[in-house]
Amino acid sequence: MVEYDSEKKEIKGYPRRIWNGGTDRGCIEAPHLTKRNGYYYIMCAEGGTGYNHCVTMGRSRNIWGPYERDPKNPIVTSTPGESFERHDPDHLKLKYYNPESVLQKSGHGSYVDLPNGEVYLVHLTARPFVPELRCTLGRETAIQKMVWTEDGWLRMADGSNFAKKEVPESSLPKSPVEKIPDFDDFDDPVLRKCYYAPRIMPQRFADVTVRPGYVRLRGQESRTSLNKVSILARKLTSVYARITTKMEFIPQVHQHSAGLILYYDNMNYINLRKYYSETLGQSALSIIHLENGEKTEFLNTRIPVEDCPIYLRLYVEGRKSWFEWSYDGMKYQKIGRIFDTTRFSDEYCRFGEFTGTMAGITCADRVKHTHYADFDFFEYIVDESRDIE
Repeated sequence: MVEYDSEKKEIKGYPRRIWNGGTDRGCIEAPHLTKRNGYYYIMCAEGGTGYNHCVTMGRSRNIWGPYERDPKNPIVTSTPGESFERHDPDHLKLKYYNPESVLQKSGHGSYVDLPNGEVYLVHLTARPFVPELRCTLGRETAIQKMVWTEDGWLRMADGSNFAKKEVPESSLPKSPVEKIPDFDDFDDPVLRKCYYAPRIMPQRFADVTVRPGYVRLRGQESRTSLNKVSILARKLTSVYARITTKMEFIPQVHQHSAGLILYYDNMNYINLRKYYSETLGQSALSIIHLENGEKTEFLNTRIPVEDCPIYLRLYVEGRKSWFEWSYDGMKYQKIGRIFDTTRFSDEYCRFGEFTGTMAGITCADRVKHTHYADFDFFEYIVDESRDIE
């Protein structure tokens, strides 16, 4: 910790260590400092953002310490019990998978004292496919009900430290939140906030005003690029989903393509794309699959298509994901193979971590960055009631 001089806008002296962690799990990070009833509390994540993850706490009367460890550390985790991993830099630690819990990797928390005296803690967690132990949905957020003990320590309300899938609701009045619609027809004059784009703001390439009722995606670099990529996506909130869009796109050269994408990172995605095929001398549909940087184009399933509106659809059904397409939005035909959904995960993908899998629409113009595709709607239908199996 280091003190900050608000007048000079600089730090005073040099940082000094105030805390070595509340356990020996190692990989300590994310310190939060709060003050309550004369104590300074430090809350940290330990164990790494993997299967040994947890929430720990310490306290001191003096902000500079020394800090006393909570005798019940960790206070929230998916893997109760002691472990001595301080000298192992690997954060994943698959050996700590706990078959007794739906929630895995629980840790990295932050608490709030409510006006009615209740206490809740939110934390990171993950739900893997088993036995593969692959978390396609990436890092998710869970909530636990907490209480303060008489001697001033924070505990889970049931007295354990084991992260629960369900906890009692607060007695505070309900506060409705607008639900993100399943169907977005892009009639609003601004793009909805539910969309993601890799590394850049979506408004840099997505426009909902130039053609009312559509979103226009201006194509940019290849989807493997780490710079300017035109992908407008929503994060999967379940591995049971159906994603559909209607696209108008006329490619002029083979560097033009647009379509539907299942995306983990720039080295792992599946793209059902319309593009200009020099071999066929016309527009065509095909699937490109990138798996840990290795590219496969499934030319044996390439289909010549007309330059008219086309419907594209992605199914995610647990471990299986596949694409379909249609001219009329009624009769769909499958294209390409069935893909393994579990491979879109922190554990399988070698070049990126924690993002979770996205599904969305995309356009590329790898020459001028000016050619575009128009999308009439984006439909995201998901079943969040089904557990990952």
